[in-house]
Amino acid sequence: MKPVYVFSSGRLARHQNTIVLETDEGKRFLPVEQVSELYIFGEVDLNKRFLEFVAREGILLHFFNRYGYYSGTFYPREYLASGALILRQVEHYLDQSRRLLLARAFVRGSLRNIRTVLLYYRRRQVDVQEALEVVDQALAGLEAADSPPALMALEGHAREAYYAVWPRIIDAEFPFGPRTRRPPRDETNALISFGNSLLYTAVLAQIYQTHLDPRIGYLHETNFRRHTLNLDVAEIFKPVLVDRLIFRLVNRGQLQRRHFVTGAEGVFLDDDGRKLVVEAWEQTLQETYRHPTLNRSVSYRTTLRLELYKIEKHLLGEQEFLPFALRG
Repeated sequence: MKPVYVFSSGRLARHQNTIVLETDEGKRFLPVEQVSELYIFGEVDLNKRFLEFVAREGILLHFFNRYGYYSGTFYPREYLASGALILRQVEHYLDQSRRLLLARAFVRGSLRNIRTVLLYYRRRQVDVQEALEVVDQALAGLEAADSPPALMALEGHAREAYYAVWPRIIDAEFPFGPRTRRPPRDETNALISFGNSLLYTAVLAQIYQTHLDPRIGYLHETNFRRHTLNLDVAEIFKPVLVDRLIFRLVNRGQLQRRHFVTGAEGVFLDDDGRKLVVEAWEQTLQETYRHPTLNRSVSYRTTLRLELYKIEKHLLGEQEFLPFALRG
């Protein structure tokens, strides 16, 4: 099973046990047993019968608007939901000390992986010393941060220093200013926003395959936002999966200024740019490495699932959660 990305406009329907995408170019048939998620970038029509079908099959639908912004996910009823584990999730959220333990772990994982990326470029004679010092200070201050907002502020300050050295890391024909989000004000910010959205949805899809409830997070505040746990876990993997992908695509000249459009709503990837990033993103998730504990090759997509299993064990009191660490 694998994700399918839909860039064309048309109609999504069910034909027997198959998903059918009808466009001006014709019909595309997708056997349901081969599809884990649908990423929908085009303008598509669908009906209740189709939603009932994909819900029964446990297929998630991720929707993006015409600018490439993530709009939301059709998340079928959890078929692996565990009442006992959800109670543990809630207990760890309501108990401030237990919530902080997890929130610190997410930030620690994020900062350590940022540090590993920076050390990689320092070995290649890129001057990243200022950012390294700020990241080290943030790591040293983790225990003193006594609330999730304080932890997020600490991480945010470190990320500002990290982003400040990006112009020394990437050799681009377009500039990179301060981090801006909605809307992104330059090409690199557009890449970060788009890449982060892909990561958020990839983690969400993996949560669906576990007993965890995505609505209960620890670093990000659990409120009326639909999902927060995927945002927590994504913090660990942004430097590993999104940032390194951006560096690779830009420094190899695969992404250029012509792949972006500028308008009143900001700067965005065009269709060709999104397709290029999505193809490289899927290749990244399929990359394998030798897992130090399992002693076998695993993909980065599998690594996301393994991270969630570690959270489950933490919540059940079996093993303290230690975030994924990128090897230098």
